[in-house]
Order: sequence, then C-alpha cells, then structure tokens
Amino acid sequence: MSRSPLSLLLDFDAQYQRDRNQTPAFLHRRDRRLALARQERGAGALSVTDWLHAVDAGDRHDQRPLRRWRRATLAFTAAGAVLGVLTMLGLLYVTGPARINVTLFVALALLQLMLALATAGQALAGWRPWGALFDRGEDGEAPVLRQLQPQLAARAAQAGGLAFALTALATLLIQVLIRDLAFGWSTTLQTSAPAYQQLMETLAWPWRAWLPAAVPGPELVAQSRYFRLEGGATTDPALLGGWWPFLTMLWLCYVVLPRLALLVLSRWHLNRRARRLLRDHPGHAALRERLTTPWVDSGDDGPASAPPPRLGDNPAPAPPDDAGTLIRWAGADHPLPGRPPRVLDAGGSASLEQDRDTLNQADPTRPVWLLVRAWEPPTGDLADFLDDARAHWGPDTPIAVLPLADNDTALAPWRRFIARRGDAALLLCPPPAPVSEEARP
Repeated sequence: MSRSPLSLLLDFDAQYQRDRNQTPAFLHRRDRRLALARQERGAGALSVTDWLHAVDAGDRHDQRPLRRWRRATLAFTAAGAVLGVLTMLGLLYVTGPARINVTLFVALALLQLMLALATAGQALAGWRPWGALFDRGEDGEAPVLRQLQPQLAARAAQAGGLAFALTALATLLIQVLIRDLAFGWSTTLQTSAPAYQQLMETLAWPWRAWLPAAVPGPELVAQSRYFRLEGGATTDPALLGGWWPFLTMLWLCYVVLPRLALLVLSRWHLNRRARRLLRDHPGHAALRERLTTPWVDSGDDGPASAPPPRLGDNPAPAPPDDAGTLIRWAGADHPLPGRPPRVLDAGGSASLEQDRDTLNQADPTRPVWLLVRAWEPPTGDLADFLDDARAHWGPDTPIAVLPLADNDTALAPWRRFIARRGDAALLLCPPPAPVSEEARP
C-alpha cells in the first residue's frame, strides 16, 4: 500500500531525529549495507519508504503530530455542516406574504465563492494571517509541520466549506419539497427587470446551454419583483416558485463544486509541498550519500582513552604451508613464503553472493588469513564481511589480517580498526616479507 507524502515526511523526520543520537560511522555503515543488500537482490535503488522499513521505522506511523490538525479538520467539517443547515433555514424563512429575496441568495453564493478562492490563495502563497491562533499551541508540534501550516489550514477550511455547501444544498431541496416557497427580488438600486434578467442569465452561463429550464425567463423576473410598501399580490402566485431550479444550480455551480475542486487542490498542494520538504530535508541528501558511497573507517569514532594496539602486541604468525585458508581481499596479492592450499577471493568487485561462497569454502577449523592492502583504509564492506565471517564460522576461528605495507604509518588505521572490533580471535599480522625469485618453488 502506498504511503501518503505527508506521513512519509513525518516518519522520515522522526527517524532523522533519532539518528542524530548515532555516530556518522554507524549510520554510514548501516545504510551502505542496506543498499548493497538491495543491489544484490536486483531491486534497484533503495527508496525512502524501503529504507524506513529496513531500519524498522516504516510501520511505526506515529500520528501524534497530525492529531491536532485532524481534530481541527473534523471540527471545521462539523461546524460547517451545522452552519449550512442554519444558514439556509434562515435564508428561506419568511412570514406572511413576504418573499424570499433572490438577490440575497445570489450574494451569499458569490460570497462563499470568494471565501473559497481566498482560502486557496493564502495556502498557495504560504500566508498565515491566522498564525497567532496556532502559535500558542505550537510547542508540541513537529518542526516540519510548521512549514505546512498554510496547506493544512486550507485543507481544514475547504473541508468545512464543502460541508457547509452540501448541507445548505440539501436543506434547500428539502424545503422545496415540503414547503411552498415564494421567491422574489428587490433592490434599492434603480434596476429594471430586463437588466436583472440579463444578470441572472450571465450567472447561469455554466448550465444555460444544456439546462435552459434552470434559467429565469423575462416573465418570471418581471412578475417576481416586489417593493417594500407594496401590498398587492402577483397575478400568478404559482410562478414565484419557479426560481428554485436556478437557485439550486447557482448554489451547486458557485458553492459546492468550487469547494470540492479546491479541497482536492488543497490536498494535492499539501502532498506536493510535503514531497518538496522531503526532497530538501537535511537528512535526505545525507542518506543518499551514505547509500551510494562506500564506508571508509577513519578511526575517529573509537574511545580516546583506549590507545590502539601496537603491531607487536599479540601478532599472528605468518601463514605456514598446508594450513588454513588465505583470502585475498579486493584483489590484494603478494608472494608469501608459504601459501595455504586454499586461496580464495572476496571483496572489491566480488558480489555479496561470491563473498558468501568464500565463507562457505573456507575451513573454519583452521586459521584464516585475510590479505589486505594497508594503504587502503578499512571499509564498511570489510567490516560487514568480518561480521558475516564470525557469524558463519563461530567465535573460535582465528582470523589473521595481513596488511601489505612498507611503513608503520599506513598500519595505524588498521590497528585502530582491529582494536575497536573487540574480537579476541581477530589478530593483526606483521606485513609479510616478499619471497625472492630463488626461494619460490
């Protein structure tokens, strides 16, 4: 099931905040290993969603940061639904021979349209005219949500506006069904019936071509005009109810449909903004770099109080003849005075499957020598290989690292690397001496 961009952003930001307590070396090594495992499966690049699942953060779905906004959306929707019923009942309420003012109805519909457009405009522009209302409760809010406040507020407002429009429309239709409504129009301005009828035709442009019955005609407009002091009845009282198709379509086209379209727009804008914030998140670029860059052990994350062992401390012997396994890491090769009968390769251009085959072919009952280039610092791939080797062979198999180096400076990071692993059966050998041509068999 696909994740919404907003929940994905919140989960990523929460994991980013948790990862700030870890060392950069740990993060790099963890994420690089995840990327290599996915590459081995041939599944393509590791997405943010897959990464969250891999680090056990994709199913947490902590919705507490959104709880307040969901409550606000629900409150706006409920308030809009109630206000829609009350507003329409008030608009249609008349006593005696009075008529329902069509002009007031039209004005209310156009006002709702303007409010909907204004709400959408402030979200698109990122304005917060109501910011003081939310700032008072902002202390417990996720920092990334503060940048989405205009879009979240617009979604809540549009949802409330749509509820208002729908319940008002339903109330109008119910009142048309159960009551004999008499509509009319009146204005203090010196406006003629033909001019008013032309205005109504202009407002009816969305539907007048395919629903002409919902467009008021000249006779309806002329007969339904009334004046405040006029006491006489119209010549055709039944004609006054003919306004309801026009008013229904007016409310549908200028209130309901714009609110629905702008609610969809607000959701799209919120998701688009969340995707952009995720793309620009400070942890996103760092994650991509960790996934694509091999981890190199710099030796700076170990405890300062633990000095690295010297090369002479517990050195491993050089590999004798006919004993154990020699593994050449990343293509390292060197003429040795004696070579074990089993020489294997791992690391470098070898795949993870080939590394596992090397672990299966090695003899764990005898010492294993790992030949490496000392001038290349220890990488996360090597650390992962040693972890897999120890899990595969057990804790008692001696593993001796033979660095190819001609000076003690190149061996410093390797001494720190061996010391930090805390493995008693992992030893550092002296650099092997080359064999002369005469001594070679």
